[in-house]
Formats: sequence, structure tokens, C-alpha cells
Amino acid sequence: MLEQPMYAIDDPRVLRELVAAHGWAILVSVSDGGKPVVSHLPVIPDPASPGPAVLGHLAREDAEEHGLGRRPVVIVVEGPEGYVSPTLYRAGPYVPTWNFVVLHLHGTPQVLSPEETYRVLSDTVDHFEAGRPEPFRLGSVEEYAHRIAPAVTGFRLVPDRAVGKAKLSQEKPAEIVERVIEALDGGGAYGNPALAGAMRAAR
Repeated sequence: MLEQPMYAIDDPRVLRELVAAHGWAILVSVSDGGKPVVSHLPVIPDPASPGPAVLGHLAREDAEEHGLGRRPVVIVVEGPEGYVSPTLYRAGPYVPTWNFVVLHLHGTPQVLSPEETYRVLSDTVDHFEAGRPEPFRLGSVEEYAHRIAPAVTGFRLVPDRAVGKAKLSQEKPAEIVERVIEALDGGGAYGNPALAGAMRAAR
């Protein structure tokens, strides 16, 4: 990913909040034979770390294909994103662009024990159920959950390198940014309130 100081996110707290709010991630590695391996999986912030360290789990077969714990990986966490038409600028000349917030976590995961993996599963459920009026708890199906838990592998990734990027029209004049936010906040073809909120926060 192209790194540009204007768009860099360096605050560990902000990176951690990005993980907490956007937990559906992509894990990428390269096999011993040089083949790219890609998996999709949920991740949550690691409560033992103040920064963007994560806990996650994936199917045991996927973990074996990644060589989890033996090879470096990149975990990609995507925040708000969307297409921005130059018609929103009401100025120019400009061309279309894509605004986005993203985090790349580089490092070699630590594979967790069965007991730790079960705790990650339970914590993951709690994390994603937190906003529900009657949260589901893994303990309510504890016997079943313990029976299927061996089919997954839990891990902790304390990144060697965390690269956060928020490309949110910071290079545009303030009045143009305001027009884009206004359009994204509205409905219709250009509506994207999440992206509008991210742009407003970055202003």
C-alpha cells in the first residue's frame, strides 16, 4: 500500500478503535511454495495490549494452509470506504476517486492453546453481541461449543508493523470537502453516512 504522510494514522488508540468497529478482516500469507493464501475472518482488539494487537480465529484447515505461527502474515482491516464522484465537488477539473480507511497489521501470529482459543471464541461472541438488547452468550450452548471448538485455531497477533491510512479528501479545499460530506450524508445514489462521518472526523 502506498504510504503518504498526509493520510497516515499513527495514533494506536485510533487504530484499536478501527479494529473494534470493523472486525471482519482479511488475512494474507504466502505458502512455502510461493502461493498466496487469503482468508476472511473476525478479529477483535487484544485486551492485553493497548495498541492494535488482535485476537482471531479461523478454521483449522485454513490455519494449516497459512502455516499459522510459522510464517509472517498481513491482516487487513477496512473501515468506511466509498466512491467519490467529481460531480460532488462542483469545481474542477477533477477526476473520480475512492476514499477509504484501512489498517494493515504485519507480523507472525502466536497460535493459542485449545483453552485460549475457546476464550477467544467466547470473547469474540461477546464483542459482536455487545450492542444487542439480549446478547447471545457462548456459555448458553457450552457443551456444543466445546465439541466444535477443536475445528478452529485461535491466534494473537502483536504486529511488528501497523500501517494505518485514512484517505479522506484531505488534499482538497475545505469547501469541497464540505460539499462531499453533505452529499454523502444525504440519501440517493451518493449516500454513504459512514464515509461522511469518517471525513468529518478527519477534518
